[in-house]
Amino acid sequence: MPAKVVVIGSLNMDLVTRASRLPHAGETLIGQTFSTVPGGKGANQAVAAARLGGEVAMIGCVGTDAYGSQLREALLFEGIDCQAVSSVAGSSGVALIVVDDSSQNAIVIVAGSNGALTPASLQAFDAVLQGADVIVCQLEVPMDTVGYALKRGRELGKTVILNPAPASAPLPAEWYALIDYLIPNESEASALSGVMVDSLDSAKEAATRLIEAGAGKVIVTLGAQGALFADGQGFERLVAPKVKAVDTTAAGDTFVGGFAAALSAGKSEAEAIRFGQVAAALSVTRAGAQPSIPTLHDVQGFVAS
Repeated sequence: MPAKVVVIGSLNMDLVTRASRLPHAGETLIGQTFSTVPGGKGANQAVAAARLGGEVAMIGCVGTDAYGSQLREALLFEGIDCQAVSSVAGSSGVALIVVDDSSQNAIVIVAGSNGALTPASLQAFDAVLQGADVIVCQLEVPMDTVGYALKRGRELGKTVILNPAPASAPLPAEWYALIDYLIPNESEASALSGVMVDSLDSAKEAATRLIEAGAGKVIVTLGAQGALFADGQGFERLVAPKVKAVDTTAAGDTFVGGFAAALSAGKSEAEAIRFGQVAAALSVTRAGAQPSIPTLHDVQGFVAS
């Protein structure tokens, strides 16, 4: 069967160390642990959607190094269609991650093979896009590729989700009208809108500006404070479940993947947001990126408890 959720984006090997705190500029700290974990926002969101009940395909690139085969195998293990995950000469993408004792993190990304994902790459797998119900994109692959994916998704009449991560500036103006759901966190909403998002009111102002720019609907994720939904008609704040955080890595990706999976299963927007919130909350109670992402059974058990 065609995948209902198609994720276009990055695959990275996460090189993760834990330390008592994040280092200052020029400082060397003694770390506590080190591990290599499959990640990348695209792959994380694909894994989340698959574990949370979606039929998922991934479009991306891995390198010809050892990490490349490991990244592909990690997706295949989750039952994700990898026919559109191409191998290109050179190194795979990597992310250098430091997590402190308060579960905050700092991340440096090296694109590697993710930079080889081009509009031509997507054209070669147009049949995968045609079979989708929901198309999910982020910003860890070339911008022209993301722009093509958004445009093609709109042409095909699919539900288009953009998680603008990482974002440091406004999106191209012509993109907004192509997006059904724009899902930034606080810092991303600030970068896109020019409004410093540090409260519910400023999140509303940022979301309003993004709607005025042309985005269909906006969901600003607010971490432990929940999420703000805006559709141009009004706002709704959805409170996050309370949990004890261990590691916030991939919480946003889990939310996006869970939201996409729920939409593809016919859930309402509100139901899909709450489903994504529960999944994200469960993810922060565990360490790592993909290892922290819960299953549909986990979410159902949490809701029932």
